[in-house]
Amino acid sequence: MRKVCAAMKGVVFNLLEDAVVREHGLLAWDSLLEMAGLEGAYTSLGSYPDSEVVQLVDAASTALGLSAGEVLRWFGRSAIPLLHERYEMFFTPHKSAQSFVASINDIIHPEIRKLNAGAGCPHFHFHDLDDGRTGLAYKSPRRMCRLAHGFIEGAADHYGDRVAIEHLSCMLDGHPVCRIALDWNP
Repeated sequence: MRKVCAAMKGVVFNLLEDAVVREHGLLAWDSLLEMAGLEGAYTSLGSYPDSEVVQLVDAASTALGLSAGEVLRWFGRSAIPLLHERYEMFFTPHKSAQSFVASINDIIHPEIRKLNAGAGCPHFHFHDLDDGRTGLAYKSPRRMCRLAHGFIEGAADHYGDRVAIEHLSCMLDGHPVCRIALDWNP
């Protein structure tokens, strides 16, 4: 993956730990920490270098033989049930994944910033595409569009919806923003 010089809230690390432990067991989390050369004492309200999540994703990538993007996508999808358990109030007003995902900038991220001062949330811009799909422009200095992809899939799982996701351009390939097409009725 790449080096990132910012701070990520501990709740993200807690979600990653919970997702790994839930699917692979406590020893897998301890092994990832060891492979990444990290201590792993993360508190939900603390802030930690982005580089630590990058190290954990890289360690998981090596251990599982997956790309860093595949690990981030798995994490995003696996995190949604955990987020629902912790923050049900974000999910309750919505009847579909499309509605939930569309609320990210206006409802969910402002609330996250209230709960976690200093949280650096990505920005999403939604627009209609000519072919009837929803366009999503993702911008974040972390450049973790695959994590967003996984969150969208996880939301679809949660609401019992289907979504087809196509990456049209990516910041990792030198583009200024990631452009993603969402088909909510594939």
